[in-house]
Amino acid sequence: MSDELAKTEQSAVVPQFGGQNMPMYGDINQGTVAIEASRAVAEAQGKLIIAKRFPRDEIQSYARVMQACQRKGVAEKAFYTYRRGGSSVSGPTIRFAEELARCWGNIDYGIKELSQNDGSSEMQAYAWDLETNAMSLQNFTNPHIREVNGSAKKLTSQRDIYEINANMGARRLRARILAILPTDLVDAAIAECKKTLAGDNEVPLIDRIKKMVSQFERFGVSQEQIERRLKRKINTMTSEDFAEYIGIYNAIKNDESKPSDWFDVAPEATELTKTIDAAIQKEKEKEEVL
Repeated sequence: MSDELAKTEQSAVVPQFGGQNMPMYGDINQGTVAIEASRAVAEAQGKLIIAKRFPRDEIQSYARVMQACQRKGVAEKAFYTYRRGGSSVSGPTIRFAEELARCWGNIDYGIKELSQNDGSSEMQAYAWDLETNAMSLQNFTNPHIREVNGSAKKLTSQRDIYEINANMGARRLRARILAILPTDLVDAAIAECKKTLAGDNEVPLIDRIKKMVSQFERFGVSQEQIERRLKRKINTMTSEDFAEYIGIYNAIKNDESKPSDWFDVAPEATELTKTIDAAIQKEKEKEEVL
């Protein structure tokens, strides 16, 4: 081996981590790469362990999605519309997809810039359900170009490059999140947002549930009794559950049934029964509407 070749090989090796020799290839320190790879593996394992230890309650997660969609601030940012080829294209926004992922829980998602070459970036958008291990991933190349008045303008500012990468990455990320969420959940959320925008949900469901509970208490039915019949916490009620309990409330208020017909009511003393009957009669006279 020639002296020149030996010197070249020696210059490609630098001492790292307690005397271990780690090779350097260009500007990439292989020791740093190994450390980052180990860190990423440990982080992923930690997320999986936590997800398995604290699995999502799908009933509660569904209820959180519905409650979020009943807020105007969420519904107003849930859809996008733009023109293409003389027609309109619309769909759920990235903000809406992120809100669904937040409410559903145990989902890891994001955008990564894998590398940046002269004039383009190698990007990755991903969404990962940590419980089912279902992953949707897309790698793409994003050129540092912006269309201005029908012509392409090359971007050189790091701020402009960051913004174009974030914008194009968000479009892919939206599709990746929606790809791993249950289709019926997404459809129900979209329908709920449209109802909110139409003005059908001016009051969030959780607030209407609280009002319903307070009115049931006037008939001697406590929140605990409602939850026993519901077989879960009151804040997990869906719109279908709410409609059912409104029907029960109206039946009791109109003297068509008694609380004991629907709820686990313990035997009561005569005087207390009379008090409850009087309260029911009083509420009938008020004819209060939910």
